[in-house]
Amino acid sequence: MSLDERAARWQADLESWAIPGEILAKAPASPWMHRVARFARRTDTLLAAPQGPTYERAREALPDEGSVLDVGAGTGAASLPLRPAALVAVDENRAMLEALAARGRESGCGTIRLVEGRWPDVAERTPVADVAVCAHVVFNVPDLVPFLAGLDAHARRRVVLELPRVHPMAWLNPLWVRFHGLTRPDRPTSEDVLAIAREMGFAAESEAHTALDAPFESIEEMASAACLRLCLDPERAPEVARAAEELGVWPLLPRQFVTIWWDSSN
Repeated sequence: MSLDERAARWQADLESWAIPGEILAKAPASPWMHRVARFARRTDTLLAAPQGPTYERAREALPDEGSVLDVGAGTGAASLPLRPAALVAVDENRAMLEALAARGRESGCGTIRLVEGRWPDVAERTPVADVAVCAHVVFNVPDLVPFLAGLDAHARRRVVLELPRVHPMAWLNPLWVRFHGLTRPDRPTSEDVLAIAREMGFAAESEAHTALDAPFESIEEMASAACLRLCLDPERAPEVARAAEELGVWPLLPRQFVTIWWDSSN
């Protein structure tokens, strides 16, 4: 399969995850909203105990007094544990960036530059760094080839990606059937990202691993998040919690992640 074919299939597979218009029209809030507190909790966990393949592959390529570019940075879970001398954080969400900056100052990170916007739209005003990291973003990127090319062009030494093995919303699939009678897709997967990176000419390697943390601290928190993603009234959270237990969605299985990395072609 050619690069163009792989890229087109990736885009089509992502588009198949779109929420049908008739369901979206009844949503009480945007199902794509992200809660800063959940992201910050994971950042704090990794700051307290930096570990895992993503951290290790980035750290081994980072020179003393080195710099890191974090694309789709969130609150800095992939970059702040590295404690780089200079960090450039790119994200569309200003609140996420502000939370990152606050944690960076507290954790001993060096200079921090915030770039608000979408990658690679903001690439031209984003500095090059020694290592580029990008965690839990690519499943939101339909046009993957220029996205990855931009990361590679902005890394002097290495690019490191972290992503779930399957779509990050796949855990909700049984609940979509229960509440909307909707069967969700089973593609794309992390293997597609790896294949595209290699087809682009990058000597990409990968390592599977289990998440170090749980996404939710309680069934109540899970049910609240599920209502948002399922376009349901938040008052239905107890009903969603019961369904999650009946369907085996809760307790959640440990999340399976994949780290993909390659040394920059620059």
